[in-house]
Amino acid sequence: MDSYVKIFSGSFIVVQLVVDRLETIGISPIIKDESESGRLAGFGSSIQGFQELYVHKDEEPHARPIVDAVNSELQE
Repeated sequence: MDSYVKIFSGSFIVVQLVVDRLETIGISPIIKDESESGRLAGFGSSIQGFQELYVHKDEEPHARPIVDAVNSELQE
């Protein structure tokens, strides 16, 4: 995953909001869900619903403002 960068991490609901916004501008992010991976492997996870969001390095300059906007909206 050297050509991808993490742009956000948080709860499932917030990650889905960011994904929806990114997809409207043509960016298809990758979602990494440690709790789901662990569950499928038969292990538990201490943080349920915690996900990480990655985009291709070339898309990062377009994705960052979306993440910043969502974070700003959530803090209002």
